[in-house]
Amino acid sequence: MEILGIDIGGSGIKGAPVDIETGVLIKPRFRIATPNPAKPRAVADVVGEVVRNFDWHGPVGCGFPAVIQDGVAMTAANIHPNWVNKKASTLFADATGCLVNVINDADAAGIAEMTFGAGKGHKGTVLIVTVGTGIGTALFTDGHLLPNTEFGHLKIRGKDAEQRASDYVRKLEKMTWKKWSAAFDEYLCTMEQLFWPDLIILGGGVAKYSDDFIPRLTVHTRVVPAQFLNEAGIVGAALAAQKLVSQ
Repeated sequence: MEILGIDIGGSGIKGAPVDIETGVLIKPRFRIATPNPAKPRAVADVVGEVVRNFDWHGPVGCGFPAVIQDGVAMTAANIHPNWVNKKASTLFADATGCLVNVINDADAAGIAEMTFGAGKGHKGTVLIVTVGTGIGTALFTDGHLLPNTEFGHLKIRGKDAEQRASDYVRKLEKMTWKKWSAAFDEYLCTMEQLFWPDLIILGGGVAKYSDDFIPRLTVHTRVVPAQFLNEAGIVGAALAAQKLVSQ
């Protein structure tokens, strides 16, 4: 079975049809820059473009950078504040003419990694950290997801963690890998002291540079790069949308 997965990020909106039995992208992903400002109608229009690019008429899963409850965006940290209290699933359904399921973007990435990737079959507590425009998190215990954790907003010395150690900050401040690694390591050590995970999986844009910074980390928990790298959100969004098939 194939479901179209879409990953909505602070810098880009990308999607591809996914074989949900294997987690493999059926076609190369298609990406469009996130509108600026990323207001609801503008983002919905781009989601519609992604769907039309594949001439898609089936179910769609979207990973979205916010706390999502029953399809409603409850927060808007890295997207326009007009999204708060918007029924994202309905807005995207109207823009695409498809049934659409929406979940938190980091939760989507986590589902992909736990189903087919670096966390497959792993028992105990697994923390997925996605590092891009912001920092997203997904927390699993024995394969069960605790949704909408949003630990990227954990305060580190009085400042949101993602304002210290996101990939956006690394690029903005032109940080060396050594300097950025120290900031990111402080965040991971704080998370370790709070949750004592058995495994940490790193995804998002920085995952492809894991050799540049993972060896510098001092956190005791084993840290591995996400196997799906920056495609985890697409795959996980599609997997989470399987519920639409029975509707």
